[in-house]
Amino acid sequence: QVQLVESGGGLVQPGGSLRLSCAASGSIFRIYAMGWYRQAPGKQRELVATMSNYGSINYADSVDGRFTISRDNAKNTVHLRMNSLKPEDTADYYCHAPGWNKDNYWGQGTQVTVSS
Repeated sequence: QVQLVESGGGLVQPGGSLRLSCAASGSIFRIYAMGWYRQAPGKQRELVATMSNYGSINYADSVDGRFTISRDNAKNTVHLRMNSLKPEDTADYYCHAPGWNKDNYWGQGTQVTVSS
């Protein structure tokens, strides 16, 4: 099993920045990527950004150019730097790690609210 624990959410004004972090523990060898999804009230969970173990990165069009994903493999962590935040970025953000055996590991979620 893989455990994922997020941190860093909160309330920020439009145009502001936040940094989310996710620490993985357990059977890290089971996963081939780490990333972030988000779910706004009344909407489906959607991909935000992912980064494979080999450094391949994928961003949702809605965040490309504003958000930056990074990983610290030595510490088994993934970070999401969010700049130029908009009210539509308000959501619960979930850390995600897909496994080689098709398992999907999820964190408990951290809330991000963008509001003046």
